[in-house]
Amino acid sequence: MFMRVDKLQAELPPPKRQDPNAAAALQELLGGKYGEMSTLGNYMFQSFNFKSKSKLRPFYGLVASITAEELGHVELVSNGVAMLANGPDKGADGANGGDISKTPFEAMKDIRSFASFASHGGGATPVNSNSMSWNADMVTTTGNVVFDLLHNFHLECGARLHKLRVYETLSDPTGREVCGYLLVRGSVHAHSYALALKNLTGVEIEKMLPTPNIPLGNIPECQKYLQEGSHRRLYTWSPNDYAEIAGIWGQGEQALPGDPPGELEVVKGMPEGGKIHQLEGIPSAFTPDYAPEEMFEIAAKLTKAMG
Repeated sequence: MFMRVDKLQAELPPPKRQDPNAAAALQELLGGKYGEMSTLGNYMFQSFNFKSKSKLRPFYGLVASITAEELGHVELVSNGVAMLANGPDKGADGANGGDISKTPFEAMKDIRSFASFASHGGGATPVNSNSMSWNADMVTTTGNVVFDLLHNFHLECGARLHKLRVYETLSDPTGREVCGYLLVRGSVHAHSYALALKNLTGVEIEKMLPTPNIPLGNIPECQKYLQEGSHRRLYTWSPNDYAEIAGIWGQGEQALPGDPPGELEVVKGMPEGGKIHQLEGIPSAFTPDYAPEEMFEIAAKLTKAMG
């Protein structure tokens, strides 16, 4: 089962301006070939279908715990997309619906993904940067542990290249922070699958890392995560379960060359995380509605009643 916490895995800075086209670029990290929907879908169904869970506990635990992290990555990217599409924090929902007989959203017709506004109100959906739907054909779950782990290693290496290319197209701090955080955590996942394969086969696949050779030390948005040791940490995402992953992510194994040195460590639970930004309602776009005051009043009464 899963437990949800009302925070993001990382603190995202507010966007400097509304930029739906930047949001569309970031969508590639959500619904693209190597996006977070793909990593989540692969690891989740591999963990559900895993054979001999009790006998292969360290390997099952690795895939299962990373599944939980990937669910949070989907949430992180989705929030980044919505933040870029909606623009800077304004602090309060607009009360004025505006004159909808005019064209208050004329600029939206020129954005790359018009559906993101027309159908989704500036929100994220499981599509790529060209609004092509993510689909289950991108999920590999064979029942063969070595094959699945090798596929996962390939998926994480592809995702790192994916993230770098998107990072290089974005200038807004929101999108760049998403990429910086995920580049560090994707490196952890690729490293963990490489170590799992080494334990199973004796092949030192971790010597292929980093693939591609992305110097995280040159990316400003990666620095705080490297300094706090995020590149050496694998989380259990559970208060009690999956501790067996320390047999793979540990045992004196060290951080990858080029990253700050240190021994790999398993951390019980999850990172502290950061706040979820509040997206301002846009009454003229009927989000949440043209005259939302009654909705806010009802919600306030319910919140007060719960106090």
